[in-house]
Amino acid sequence: MKIKNLLSILFIFTLAACDSGDVNINPETSTSNSNNTTTTAAPVTTEYCAAYNNSGGDTVKGSYNATTNHCTYSSAFSSASNNITVDLLFKDLPGNGAHIFEASLFMGNTYKTDAAMTAAGITKGGDGPKLTVEAGATLAWTDKSNFLVINRGSQIFADGSATKPITFTSKTDVDGTVGAEDVQQWGGIVINGFGVTNKCSYTNTRGESNFALASECHIDSEGSAGVDENQYGGINDADNSGSLQYVVVKHTGATVGNGDELNGITFGAVGSNTTVKNLQVYSVYDDGIEMFGGAVNVENYVGLYVRDDSIDLDEGWHGTIKNALVIQSATDGNHCIESDGIGSYSGKTTTVREDFVTRKLNTRATISNLTCIISPNGAATATHDPGAGWRIREGIWMNINDSMLISSFGANDTGSTSDNYLLRIESAETHASFVGGDSNLNSVIYSGQENEKGTTITGSNPSVTEKGFAESEGNVFATVASGSTKSATATNDTDLQLLEGTQPFYSILWATSQVNGAAPANSSKPTGTGTYLGALSTGVADWTFGWTYGLHPSNRGQALWFESL
Repeated sequence: MKIKNLLSILFIFTLAACDSGDVNINPETSTSNSNNTTTTAAPVTTEYCAAYNNSGGDTVKGSYNATTNHCTYSSAFSSASNNITVDLLFKDLPGNGAHIFEASLFMGNTYKTDAAMTAAGITKGGDGPKLTVEAGATLAWTDKSNFLVINRGSQIFADGSATKPITFTSKTDVDGTVGAEDVQQWGGIVINGFGVTNKCSYTNTRGESNFALASECHIDSEGSAGVDENQYGGINDADNSGSLQYVVVKHTGATVGNGDELNGITFGAVGSNTTVKNLQVYSVYDDGIEMFGGAVNVENYVGLYVRDDSIDLDEGWHGTIKNALVIQSATDGNHCIESDGIGSYSGKTTTVREDFVTRKLNTRATISNLTCIISPNGAATATHDPGAGWRIREGIWMNINDSMLISSFGANDTGSTSDNYLLRIESAETHASFVGGDSNLNSVIYSGQENEKGTTITGSNPSVTEKGFAESEGNVFATVASGSTKSATATNDTDLQLLEGTQPFYSILWATSQVNGAAPANSSKPTGTGTYLGALSTGVADWTFGWTYGLHPSNRGQALWFESL
């Protein structure tokens, strides 16, 4: 009996141990048969924490805590000066456990010369280490200055599901001590690829067989300084940085070593063979997602409580965003979209800018089925700049289809007549693209107090500003008086009916919607076979349900600010 009790105590001690990344599920057992021979079954060990062998052959792994179910990784496992150069797997831990990082996680090395990159055998996504994250897993960081970087050549495979999303967040979120709209709890995510960026020099025309780099291309990415250095850029718009599906990124934007305030996710020249589908950023200090060149496409995107620009495009990104829901805080948030065509635009001559456009080095974006619900906040409450809609400038070619832009749930900042603009179109090259038909606003309805910035579209005939040009393309604007509010649901304002639902971000079918007390002009009818404008409709499957945070009552810390308006 004493021996049996002793074995039980030893087993419990082993199970509760916190100094390694594995747990023995069954103790070693022995059995005897009729031939008086004994067989011993090996203990069954479950490896919970990620592990790898370092260059010295030693195993480095996280420490598992059987009480919290967390795996903790010190700077000896990874840091900005201790990059991971082998494949890693992070499992879905039992009991809501999380992978907790006490330092940054940088996958692969970064390179500032072609010679160093060639010597390392890094020429494309997949040549470097792969980071795999199981569906349902949570990765969290303890320090505000730490972040996750996927360097060129490396890949991330974070493929969750609607019932088991993958979450990247802060330790304060895991501990339940973070506020619903708290930001800067950790850095964020940076993914670097070999796509085209107009910060680099090229010969000939993008997309043609003789298109080539004119010099080496290694552009410092966000957060790049000292040991945090990481670079992006190249010539392969079809590069593959992995896959993000059913991924939620929360509470980012802390200032890192070089003074940058990181985004939710920064995509540095990420290529089109990268999969990004069902992605949410939540409570972000800087931009939600930002594209610096490349050609990655995004499908099903949610930007909730982003304090700067929810969608930011720059440096010659060629891609599409299909189905996107952007909801700002009641009192904070800058643009729904800020889009630039040419990096460092102001430092380039007109001749250089026109050459970039001719050779397809400018940003060329298509955004379809976007719902933007913005707050027309002012400088008194804005973290960055006042709440606004779409800023389209600096040589971009932009096409926005089947979308809605709404700021009328809240009263605008009456201290200015145009700081809460819905539409702002700037720069000669971008004006020319709209007048010439390379940029278009197709089937868009706007509802806000300040419809435009008031910039005259160069070359328009007759001469018009942004609102007039949008109307000439068939767009429709609701009439909302300055300083007033107007609900876009039928609950309080029957003359404006665009949205419905207990959480009113679902679009009413276009055929039954109302603008200014009447059916919208036929010119705003959805393109193709579509039946509604915007991201979602109650008549189709809700692609946000089950995996997003902050939208639905079953998984959020607070109600949406316009639910009762």
